[in-house]
Amino acid sequence: MAAVTAGATGARRAPGPLPPGRVPDAPLRRLVERMSLAEKVGQLFVSRVYGHAATDPDPADAEKNQELFGVRTAAEVVSRYHLGGIIYFAWAHNTRTPHQIAALSAGLQQAALATGPGIPLLLSTDQEHGIIARIGKPATLFPGAMALGAQHRATGSAADARRAARIAGAELAAMGIRQDYAPVADVNVNPANPVIGVRSFGADPGSVAELVAAQVRGYQRAGVAATAKHFPGHGDTETDSHVGLPVMRHTRAVWEELDEPPFRAAVEAGVDAVMTAHIVFPALDPSGDPATLSRPIVTGILRERLGFRGVVVTDALDMAGVRQKYGNERVPVLALKAGCDQLLNPPDLGLAYRSVLAAVETGELTEERIDESVLRILELKARRGLFDDADTSAGDMGTSAGEVDISEAGISAGDAGTSDDQVDAVVGVPEHLAAADEIAAATTTLLANPAGLLPLDAAAAPRLLVTGADPVSPSGTTGPPTAVLARELTALGCRATALPPARAAAAAPGHAAVVVCTYNVLEGDDPQRALVAGLLATGVPVIAVAIRNPYDSARLPACAAEVATYSWTDVEMRAAARVLTGAVRPAGRLPVPVPGRYPLGHGLTY
Repeated sequence: MAAVTAGATGARRAPGPLPPGRVPDAPLRRLVERMSLAEKVGQLFVSRVYGHAATDPDPADAEKNQELFGVRTAAEVVSRYHLGGIIYFAWAHNTRTPHQIAALSAGLQQAALATGPGIPLLLSTDQEHGIIARIGKPATLFPGAMALGAQHRATGSAADARRAARIAGAELAAMGIRQDYAPVADVNVNPANPVIGVRSFGADPGSVAELVAAQVRGYQRAGVAATAKHFPGHGDTETDSHVGLPVMRHTRAVWEELDEPPFRAAVEAGVDAVMTAHIVFPALDPSGDPATLSRPIVTGILRERLGFRGVVVTDALDMAGVRQKYGNERVPVLALKAGCDQLLNPPDLGLAYRSVLAAVETGELTEERIDESVLRILELKARRGLFDDADTSAGDMGTSAGEVDISEAGISAGDAGTSDDQVDAVVGVPEHLAAADEIAAATTTLLANPAGLLPLDAAAAPRLLVTGADPVSPSGTTGPPTAVLARELTALGCRATALPPARAAAAAPGHAAVVVCTYNVLEGDDPQRALVAGLLATGVPVIAVAIRNPYDSARLPACAAEVATYSWTDVEMRAAARVLTGAVRPAGRLPVPVPGRYPLGHGLTY
């Protein structure tokens, strides 16, 4: 879609359409007119709830709901606050199994449809894949963003990124989840970034933009709202906004060249939602307010410069980055004044809800301003088919498959609900799992192989020792990465044993090679450096596998071979085993440079 020039400022304004079709305003406006102020304000909030079931949580989850929300069940939270959405977390015990998730979704929708005007919920989660996956096996888990960036760097094609998003979206929709907080549109140019890293597609803004647009189209073709995050860009920070307030030091010119392109691409691809970042960006707003609370950034740049007409959702409001300057009572009001629509996961829902109501009553916010956000949220829900099954008073808004173009959704209008049959037919089916393995096979990156140690001769059944980092696994993996990798190498013909680092050096002699998994090696005194040095001292060839950020190789002694997998999920450990043994040739190319070692695009093959 062509952009047009907006005056002498040089700012480009994209029309920002909202495929797969814009719902007629009139029926939605009539629905808003029938709502009370309390119901409208409730639609703005997306909250966590505790428990695996809408009406029958485990006792501990019921107590947590009572403590935080004043009621014991998730369904009662929805009803009490007229909520517009719920976000699922594994730690809140929302995501045990696909069938359980589908039942929870159905129960929560019943609660919403029985409340007030009967507006369906927008159920959401963070299913980025790679290192961030709230729903695990038996759902299909794909390589994460940077792994897809490595594949794209090699092939120049974004087809696999779109395919992964389309399949992932279809599985989410089958479980009743219609908004995914993905893809990440940040351009990761800082190796010390503690919160983005491999969640980004890479360091090249053009490549990131192409992959973001592909995933937006993939998710939304499956009927799930994509959410580009974290605007205006979180890729060059050294503070985690969960625990502090990062500052972006880019100039306006650097932002336009580096950080803006992926978000512009998302808008031009018709993204349903954009998530703000809890970062200070002085070149875009010198006030010192985080972007989430910045009208110059949310309204001036995202709305007016980029022409975005969809839903703006805050990053989680319980994060420290947005709470340092203002209290919990002020943050939701300031976010709305900045131009945000959805208020995600406030730490105190009751306080946040009352503060917005009070702001309208005092005139700090007008009811017309609330209506603008509610209308955008309802339009998103209608566009994603959520009203199609709602046999409630909201149903007379008059939307239909003819008015809401769902031809690109890949599902029928009646699929907005969930069922066990839908779950069984879609979630984790063999063809999806095979697609994940096929995509992962092209992401593993061979960084160094100076002596030609790789590929290992699996036919000779070499004895291998696998050791190193075993970080907490993403949801649904089948064990620590060293154990999974040893198992996969053995399945391919090797004799691989996993041992903890403390026992590895003593056990290394007599093995054909030691495979050591590294995880975010730090500069200076890092125990992983000592581990690798100790293994090298045994004289046994060492293969270093960076299972998260690929920057590890710059912080370690040179090894017989170096590989980057970008994550430690089962699908990427399987891919690594196939590359190490030559079952597949390494194909990935670095989507980020490794300072002092490898340039952008580096990668070897056999």
